[in-house]
Amino acid sequence: MSLNVHHLELFFFVAKYEGITEAVRKMPYGIQQPAVSGQILQLEKSLGVKLFHRRPFALTPAGEELYDYVYPFFSRLDQVAARLRGEESQHLRLAASSTIMANHLPTVLDIMRREFPDLRLTLREVKSTEIEAALQKQEADVAISMLHQKAAPGIRAVKLMELPLVLLAPSGVAVERFADLARSTVGGEITLPLISLPGNETIARLFQAGLAKRNLRWETAMEVNDLKLIERYVEEGFGWGMSVAIPGIEPPAGVRRLLLPAADFGPLSIGLMHTGDLKPLAARFVEVAKAYANGLNLTEAKPKKSDATGKKGKGRKAG
Repeated sequence: MSLNVHHLELFFFVAKYEGITEAVRKMPYGIQQPAVSGQILQLEKSLGVKLFHRRPFALTPAGEELYDYVYPFFSRLDQVAARLRGEESQHLRLAASSTIMANHLPTVLDIMRREFPDLRLTLREVKSTEIEAALQKQEADVAISMLHQKAAPGIRAVKLMELPLVLLAPSGVAVERFADLARSTVGGEITLPLISLPGNETIARLFQAGLAKRNLRWETAMEVNDLKLIERYVEEGFGWGMSVAIPGIEPPAGVRRLLLPAADFGPLSIGLMHTGDLKPLAARFVEVAKAYANGLNLTEAKPKKSDATGKKGKGRKAG
């Protein structure tokens, strides 16, 4: 028969303070003396031995043996709890996609590290479709994610910025605007090879929704799970790629960005998500991230005229 841990804890206090009356006075939580007496009797019954004499108080040999056994655990609980609280107060757990983790997040974390020298980090790479589940399972304090649907109950979202959708053109193509590409369709279908994220990813859904508004179709020729991979395969000439313009991040050499018409291809919203009240460290991260996002020169997120047209100084509106 397994022992009741709460009964063992009560016995620890009774033995430590040499009596039930004194233990009730000094225990860290309220409990009535009859309740303690009754539970100690249950413990003795389950063990089949008497643990102490009541008047005057004295542990029996069995009580001495049990007290020696439970003392190291119960006597150190407060110390362990304090240590764990201290460590946890310096532990920040973040969840995000690999693209978000690689761009700008290191700068934000460097600011945090200077403010919290003992900062301990856990960075968990999570697909955008898995972010809410990670938060609900308490696997992260804060998630950085795309915000394009109503958050699940209990999850709070804070918008940081909006990024325009772009099309990555491989080297050597003559197309200067999306409108030029759209005019080359066959029965409303673009036949060029498209490199895309999975269809359930937010960027892919926004891209396909924009095509639908223009009565266009563009089937995926290559599916990858990371924006960096899209850039890489466009660079290698495997096709055209969907992407977003990230502030301060330029495409690889030989790859051009064509701005997609904002009226149809809505911008990508990036923000922070969390559940409930945040511990001070996580709340500070939210503040730092918001300040950093506000300080970014968001005009850098828009493709330069040379990106959209392929000719410096001769920019034309995306169409």
